[in-house]
Amino acid sequence: QEDLEALIAEFQNLDAKKTQVIESSCPPPSPRLNGSLSAHPEKDELILFGGEYFNGQKTYLYNELYVYNIRKNSWSKVEIPNPPPRRCAHQAAVVPTAGGQLWVFGGEFASPNGEQFYHYKDLWVLHLATKTWEQIKASGGPSGRSGHRMVACKRQLIIFGGFHESARDYIYYNDVYAFNLDSFTWSKLAPSGIGPAPRSGCQMATTPEGGIIIYGGYSKQRIKKDVDKGTLHTDMFLLKTEGAGREEDKWAWGRLNPSGVKPTPRSGFSIAIGPNNRSLLFGGVHDEEEEESIEGDFFNDIYFYDIGKNRWFPGQLKGPKSEKRKRRRGRQGEAEGAGDEEMEKQPPQGPVEIVKEVVAEDGTVMTIKQVISGPAEEKERSESEEDEEDGALGQQVEPCPRSNAMLAVKHGVLYVYGGMFEVGDRQFTLSDLYSIDLHKMEEWKVLVEMDPKAQEWLEESESDEEEDDMEGAEGGEEEEESSEEESEDAGGEEQHPSVQPDEKHADYLSRTEQYWIKLARSNMGPDAKEKKVVKVAHAMAKTFYEDSV
Repeated sequence: QEDLEALIAEFQNLDAKKTQVIESSCPPPSPRLNGSLSAHPEKDELILFGGEYFNGQKTYLYNELYVYNIRKNSWSKVEIPNPPPRRCAHQAAVVPTAGGQLWVFGGEFASPNGEQFYHYKDLWVLHLATKTWEQIKASGGPSGRSGHRMVACKRQLIIFGGFHESARDYIYYNDVYAFNLDSFTWSKLAPSGIGPAPRSGCQMATTPEGGIIIYGGYSKQRIKKDVDKGTLHTDMFLLKTEGAGREEDKWAWGRLNPSGVKPTPRSGFSIAIGPNNRSLLFGGVHDEEEEESIEGDFFNDIYFYDIGKNRWFPGQLKGPKSEKRKRRRGRQGEAEGAGDEEMEKQPPQGPVEIVKEVVAEDGTVMTIKQVISGPAEEKERSESEEDEEDGALGQQVEPCPRSNAMLAVKHGVLYVYGGMFEVGDRQFTLSDLYSIDLHKMEEWKVLVEMDPKAQEWLEESESDEEEDDMEGAEGGEEEEESSEEESEDAGGEEQHPSVQPDEKHADYLSRTEQYWIKLARSNMGPDAKEKKVVKVAHAMAKTFYEDSV
């Protein structure tokens, strides 16, 4: 712990040498996860602060402040004197006071080898109008923690849960604290009723009446020496106040039993508040925990929770509107209402090529191309076929499955930045940026692209790394790794064997296995081991099968 405090102090000394605000345009930020992305309350901007990056050997923590200009699709870096020390897994909340304030509480700092953690309990405010950081020193606040959740609710910041980890032990919290934004004082709430079990990484949202909703989260318990059992929580609670948001108000926990389709169990999901009184959850991971290893299924889906109706439902992409209109017109020959927007030009009727990357369990990355024939014989199609094709065309671009991404909503548009996924023992950290209009739910747009395969990954070395690199990297050289260069699939234009109606995955695989093995072999070269080729072939076949059904 002393080492980490010395390291943090050293970083703060470096930061203290900055005396003026420097704003400079810059390329998109380097890959990271567990930072915070917040919508500016007055401007069309998103504010990214903090986060972490792991390259296989070393953990880097950040405290830079980046601003994304939505209209210009451009980034700038804002260097402000005396910022909070580097951290990740903190919380940030925006309030509209005095031109906008960004409040930051807690989070963690990790040693470069990722084995020691320091948990912060400090509270900071970034004054957006004057571009100044201020540390607010008030006693009686929460203990040091990360993975907690914080929301602004009626002139208060409310903090719930989180965890603290030391070399020997860990603890998860379910306490609730309120920070009054007028008196700048902390109070610990003592709600009546039975509340959530201790957890971190839950969903926390406010209701229009000033209540707080908690859903899900993760915690672990030690079941025997050196063996921990993780729990994915899927329960839901409402914390409500009897009064008008004053400190002496009585708070009470109640259990919520929502209707609809709840998210599948997961941890590491990201959360935001959408339009129409809905909170949303994106992505995450479901880990299959064995005693020794963890295998994860990562997600890129959206679930909405309608706060007024107490109901969950999955976000479904509708596909671009103009496509649907044209198809309907082509099929039925009907004139549409004059209120419709002008028709766009007819797209070329040629085939549409969808390129998918498949990552086998051992980290081998393959590219497969799927060619969908053009929308020609429209008159004979049934409604369901039309919908399916809309889906296929509408999903050409989407964020890859990931956990620990950063989300923000501005003008009803959801922005998803960064995060990570794992393949075997390797972690891919992302720096891409996607958006989707939550009112229309038509299609994802990619604003910043990234090729995760280009990322450096250093295998753990036996000797402990020297920890003299105080500065921390900006994210490592992104050189293409020779082991993962793929030869362009020369037969990319040909169509893969199609899935027959009602054909099961096992039947499809046994019928087409030799085709996929041949394709995998041509991509991987003559030296690849047969077992590996078969594994990749099966992964490609599975991806193609799942995309087709």
